[in-house]
Amino acid sequence: MSNLGILYGLGVGPGDPELITVKAFRVIQESPVIAYPKKLKGSKSYAHRIVDVYINPEEKDMLGLVFPMTKDEAVLEREWTKSVELVYGKLQEGKDVAFVTEGDPLLYSTFIHMMKLMQDMHPEVEIRTVPGISSFNGSASRLGIALADGDDRVAIIPAYDNYDAMREAIESHDAVVFIKVAKVIDLMLKVLRDLDLLDKASVVTKVTSDEEIIWDVQELDGVDLEYLSLMVVRK
Repeated sequence: MSNLGILYGLGVGPGDPELITVKAFRVIQESPVIAYPKKLKGSKSYAHRIVDVYINPEEKDMLGLVFPMTKDEAVLEREWTKSVELVYGKLQEGKDVAFVTEGDPLLYSTFIHMMKLMQDMHPEVEIRTVPGISSFNGSASRLGIALADGDDRVAIIPAYDNYDAMREAIESHDAVVFIKVAKVIDLMLKVLRDLDLLDKASVVTKVTSDEEIIWDVQELDGVDLEYLSLMVVRK
Protein backbone atom coordinates (compact mmCIF):
# COMPACT_ATOMS: atom_id res chain seq x y z
CA MET A 1 0.00 0.00 0.00
CA SER A 2 1.30 3.44 -0.92
CA ASN A 3 1.83 6.20 1.62
CA LEU A 4 -1.28 8.20 2.32
CA GLY A 5 -1.67 11.61 0.74
CA ILE A 6 -2.21 14.73 2.85
CA LEU A 7 -5.63 16.36 3.20
CA TYR A 8 -5.45 20.15 2.96
CA GLY A 9 -8.23 22.49 4.08
CA LEU A 10 -7.63 25.44 1.81
CA GLY A 11 -9.08 28.87 2.56
CA VAL A 12 -9.49 30.64 -0.78
CA GLY A 13 -10.79 33.98 0.49
CA PRO A 14 -14.08 35.85 0.21
CA GLY A 15 -14.55 36.00 -3.56
CA ASP A 16 -11.83 37.89 -5.42
CA PRO A 17 -9.42 35.25 -6.85
CA GLU A 18 -6.51 37.61 -6.10
CA LEU A 19 -7.29 37.36 -2.39
CA ILE A 20 -5.90 33.85 -2.01
CA THR A 21 -2.57 33.43 -0.28
CA VAL A 22 0.67 32.50 -2.03
CA LYS A 23 0.63 29.29 0.04
CA ALA A 24 -2.90 28.38 -1.05
CA PHE A 25 -1.87 29.00 -4.66
CA ARG A 26 1.13 26.69 -4.26
CA VAL A 27 -0.93 23.90 -2.67
CA ILE A 28 -3.49 24.14 -5.51
CA GLN A 29 -0.68 23.82 -8.05
CA GLU A 30 0.93 20.86 -6.27
CA SER A 31 -2.17 18.85 -5.30
CA PRO A 32 -3.33 16.34 -7.92
CA VAL A 33 -6.86 16.26 -6.45
CA ILE A 34 -9.03 19.34 -5.90
CA ALA A 35 -12.09 18.64 -3.71
CA TYR A 36 -14.89 21.17 -3.63
CA PRO A 37 -18.51 21.38 -2.43
CA LYS A 38 -20.74 20.56 -5.41
CA LYS A 39 -24.29 21.72 -5.88
CA LEU A 40 -26.81 19.01 -6.74
CA LYS A 41 -27.80 20.83 -9.92
CA GLY A 42 -24.19 20.56 -11.10
CA SER A 43 -23.38 24.28 -11.05
CA LYS A 44 -20.00 25.23 -9.64
CA SER A 45 -19.77 26.07 -5.96
CA TYR A 46 -18.61 29.52 -4.88
CA ALA A 47 -15.22 28.20 -3.72
CA HIS A 48 -14.75 26.35 -7.01
CA ARG A 49 -15.46 29.52 -8.98
CA ILE A 50 -12.91 31.50 -6.93
CA VAL A 51 -10.06 29.12 -7.80
CA ASP A 52 -11.21 28.44 -11.38
CA VAL A 53 -8.61 30.80 -12.83
CA TYR A 54 -5.79 28.79 -11.21
CA ILE A 55 -6.91 25.31 -12.26
CA ASN A 56 -6.66 23.45 -15.54
CA PRO A 57 -9.37 20.81 -14.98
CA GLU A 58 -7.68 18.52 -17.51
CA GLU A 59 -4.59 18.35 -15.30
CA LYS A 60 -6.46 17.85 -12.02
CA ASP A 61 -8.72 15.21 -10.57
CA MET A 62 -11.75 17.39 -9.75
CA LEU A 63 -13.67 15.79 -6.87
CA GLY A 64 -17.12 17.32 -6.40
CA LEU A 65 -18.68 16.51 -3.03
CA VAL A 66 -22.37 16.95 -2.26
CA PHE A 67 -23.24 18.37 1.15
CA PRO A 68 -27.06 18.47 1.30
CA MET A 69 -28.80 21.42 2.94
CA THR A 70 -31.09 19.41 5.19
CA LYS A 71 -31.66 18.75 8.87
CA ASP A 72 -32.44 15.06 8.23
CA GLU A 73 -29.75 13.33 10.31
CA ALA A 74 -29.89 10.08 8.33
CA VAL A 75 -29.40 11.87 4.99
CA LEU A 76 -26.61 14.03 6.41
CA GLU A 77 -24.73 11.10 7.88
CA ARG A 78 -25.04 9.07 4.68
CA GLU A 79 -23.87 11.86 2.37
CA TRP A 80 -21.09 13.06 4.66
CA THR A 81 -19.76 9.53 5.13
CA LYS A 82 -19.81 9.09 1.35
CA SER A 83 -17.84 12.31 0.87
CA VAL A 84 -15.23 11.37 3.48
CA GLU A 85 -14.75 7.95 1.87
CA LEU A 86 -14.38 9.51 -1.60
CA VAL A 87 -11.63 11.78 -0.27
CA TYR A 88 -10.01 8.90 1.63
CA GLY A 89 -9.97 6.83 -1.55
CA LYS A 90 -7.81 9.49 -3.23
CA LEU A 91 -5.55 9.76 -0.18
CA GLN A 92 -5.07 5.97 -0.27
CA GLU A 93 -3.70 6.34 -3.78
CA GLY A 94 -0.98 8.52 -2.27
CA LYS A 95 -2.49 11.70 -3.71
CA ASP A 96 -2.70 14.96 -1.78
CA VAL A 97 -6.23 16.38 -1.73
CA ALA A 98 -6.84 20.15 -1.56
CA PHE A 99 -10.34 20.83 -0.22
CA VAL A 100 -11.18 24.41 -1.24
CA THR A 101 -13.48 26.47 0.94
CA GLU A 102 -14.43 30.15 0.75
CA GLY A 103 -13.08 32.32 3.52
CA ASP A 104 -11.07 30.44 6.13
CA PRO A 105 -11.20 26.65 6.60
CA LEU A 106 -11.58 26.83 10.39
CA LEU A 107 -14.24 29.55 10.62
CA TYR A 108 -17.87 28.52 9.86
CA SER A 109 -16.59 26.30 7.07
CA THR A 110 -17.73 23.03 5.47
CA PHE A 111 -14.19 21.79 5.99
CA ILE A 112 -14.56 21.68 9.80
CA HIS A 113 -17.01 18.78 9.64
CA MET A 114 -14.96 17.04 6.96
CA MET A 115 -11.88 17.30 9.20
CA LYS A 116 -13.69 15.96 12.29
CA LEU A 117 -15.21 13.02 10.42
CA MET A 118 -11.92 12.15 8.74
CA GLN A 119 -10.20 12.20 12.14
CA ASP A 120 -12.89 9.89 13.54
CA MET A 121 -13.00 7.47 10.62
CA HIS A 122 -9.37 7.54 9.48
CA PRO A 123 -7.20 8.97 12.27
CA GLU A 124 -4.04 8.06 10.37
CA VAL A 125 -4.67 10.79 7.77
CA GLU A 126 -2.47 13.89 8.07
CA ILE A 127 -4.57 17.05 7.87
CA ARG A 128 -3.17 20.53 7.27
CA THR A 129 -5.00 23.82 6.90
CA VAL A 130 -4.08 26.97 5.02
CA PRO A 131 -5.78 30.03 6.53
CA GLY A 132 -7.73 32.36 4.27
CA ILE A 133 -9.10 35.89 4.27
CA SER A 134 -12.65 35.82 5.64
CA SER A 135 -15.69 37.64 4.32
CA PHE A 136 -15.67 39.98 7.33
CA ASN A 137 -12.12 41.11 6.42
CA GLY A 138 -13.25 41.57 2.83
CA SER A 139 -16.29 43.56 3.94
CA ALA A 140 -14.27 45.89 6.16
CA SER A 141 -11.96 46.54 3.22
CA ARG A 142 -14.70 47.13 0.63
CA LEU A 143 -16.80 49.30 2.96
CA GLY A 144 -13.81 51.23 4.36
CA ILE A 145 -14.91 50.40 7.91
CA ALA A 146 -12.35 49.81 10.68
CA LEU A 147 -13.83 46.88 12.57
CA ALA A 148 -11.82 47.40 15.75
CA ASP A 149 -9.42 49.97 17.13
CA GLY A 150 -7.77 50.22 20.53
CA ASP A 151 -9.91 48.39 23.07
CA ASP A 152 -12.96 48.02 20.81
CA ARG A 153 -14.88 44.79 21.08
CA VAL A 154 -15.89 43.06 17.85
CA ALA A 155 -18.05 39.97 17.34
CA ILE A 156 -18.80 37.61 14.47
CA ILE A 157 -22.28 36.19 14.97
CA PRO A 158 -24.55 34.01 12.81
CA ALA A 159 -27.80 35.95 12.62
CA TYR A 160 -30.84 33.99 13.77
CA ASP A 161 -34.48 34.53 14.61
CA ASN A 162 -34.16 35.93 18.15
CA TYR A 163 -34.81 39.63 18.57
CA ASP A 164 -33.39 39.91 22.09
CA ALA A 165 -30.17 38.04 21.27
CA MET A 166 -29.51 40.10 18.14
CA ARG A 167 -30.21 43.34 19.98
CA GLU A 168 -27.96 42.33 22.89
CA ALA A 169 -25.13 41.47 20.47
CA ILE A 170 -25.23 44.98 19.00
CA GLU A 171 -25.59 46.69 22.38
CA SER A 172 -22.62 44.86 23.94
CA HIS A 173 -20.08 45.29 21.11
CA ASP A 174 -18.55 48.19 19.22
CA ALA A 175 -18.82 46.31 15.94
CA VAL A 176 -20.69 43.16 14.94
CA VAL A 177 -20.47 41.20 11.73
CA PHE A 178 -23.67 39.20 11.28
CA ILE A 179 -23.22 36.32 8.85
CA LYS A 180 -26.10 34.27 7.39
CA VAL A 181 -28.23 37.39 7.62
CA ALA A 182 -30.43 36.71 4.57
CA LYS A 183 -33.09 34.61 6.31
CA VAL A 184 -33.68 37.14 9.11
CA ILE A 185 -33.10 40.46 7.36
CA ASP A 186 -36.51 41.88 8.36
CA LEU A 187 -35.89 41.09 12.04
CA MET A 188 -32.42 42.66 11.83
CA LEU A 189 -33.87 45.82 10.31
CA LYS A 190 -36.39 46.04 13.17
CA VAL A 191 -33.57 45.71 15.74
CA LEU A 192 -31.58 48.45 14.00
CA ARG A 193 -34.58 50.79 13.81
CA ASP A 194 -35.41 50.24 17.46
CA LEU A 195 -31.81 51.07 18.40
CA ASP A 196 -31.73 54.00 15.92
CA LEU A 197 -28.65 52.46 14.26
CA LEU A 198 -29.90 51.94 10.72
CA ASP A 199 -27.31 54.44 9.47
CA LYS A 200 -24.53 52.45 11.20
CA ALA A 201 -25.27 49.23 9.29
CA SER A 202 -24.06 47.95 5.93
CA VAL A 203 -25.07 44.83 4.01
CA VAL A 204 -22.91 43.17 1.35
CA THR A 205 -23.53 40.12 -0.83
CA LYS A 206 -20.67 38.02 -2.26
CA VAL A 207 -18.13 40.58 -1.08
CA THR A 208 -15.04 41.24 -3.28
CA SER A 209 -16.33 38.94 -6.04
CA ASP A 210 -17.40 40.12 -9.50
CA GLU A 211 -21.01 39.55 -8.32
CA GLU A 212 -20.65 41.78 -5.25
CA ILE A 213 -23.63 43.92 -4.23
CA ILE A 214 -23.41 46.65 -1.58
CA TRP A 215 -26.99 47.34 -0.51
CA ASP A 216 -28.73 50.48 0.66
CA VAL A 217 -29.91 49.20 4.05
CA GLN A 218 -32.93 51.54 3.97
CA GLU A 219 -34.27 49.63 0.95
CA LEU A 220 -33.88 46.07 2.22
CA ASP A 221 -37.37 45.50 3.65
CA GLY A 222 -38.80 42.33 2.10
CA VAL A 223 -35.78 41.83 -0.17
CA ASP A 224 -34.84 38.20 -0.88
CA LEU A 225 -31.10 38.27 -0.18
CA GLU A 226 -28.61 35.68 -1.40
CA TYR A 227 -27.25 33.25 1.21
CA LEU A 228 -23.72 34.72 0.99
CA SER A 229 -24.75 38.06 2.50
CA LEU A 230 -23.55 39.64 5.71
CA MET A 231 -24.27 42.74 7.75
CA VAL A 232 -21.71 44.94 9.46
CA VAL A 233 -22.90 47.14 12.33
CA ARG A 234 -20.27 49.63 13.52
CA LYS A 235 -21.31 52.00 16.27
